[in-house]
Amino acid sequence: MSDPVAVTEAVDALHWSFWQYFMNPYFWSGFMGWCVAQTIKMTRGAIRTKSLDFTYLMSTGGMPSAHSSLVVGVFVSLGLGLGWQHPITIVASVVATITMFDAATVRRAAGLQARLLNKMTRQVFKEHRFSAKPLKEMLGHTRTEVLGGMITGTCVAILVMLFWQKMAWPGV
Repeated sequence: MSDPVAVTEAVDALHWSFWQYFMNPYFWSGFMGWCVAQTIKMTRGAIRTKSLDFTYLMSTGGMPSAHSSLVVGVFVSLGLGLGWQHPITIVASVVATITMFDAATVRRAAGLQARLLNKMTRQVFKEHRFSAKPLKEMLGHTRTEVLGGMITGTCVAILVMLFWQKMAWPGV
């Protein structure tokens, strides 16, 4: 027979509180990194087009990379909070590297292919009757946009961790 105390401890270890998930600086560093990057994109778009377009808040591509900002925000906050040698920090660094590499290569290539296909579709449409929905071209990022996301995520993570410690909230 199994020990009832061991079973209770195992169940407690599996217990997950929805609200506790949001009450740590690692979540907020990534989330705020993403929010700041998307807000920067929207602001840049508003300056460029002279109109406020909220679709930038959910868009892909552009400067800075929100994906890079999110994953670097989590990585840097984990490094600052748990230590740079902690296994979770190392896993986060690998995930951040893969995400940024993907954004600057695979997704970027898909965006360039979409641009070429859209150009071909426009040319065919002018010569013949052909209806096709244009493909989304802003999929990936240039290396500069990824670097911008890295810098954004790093700065936000440092600010979140400093704020979290100043407020003496648990989790660090």
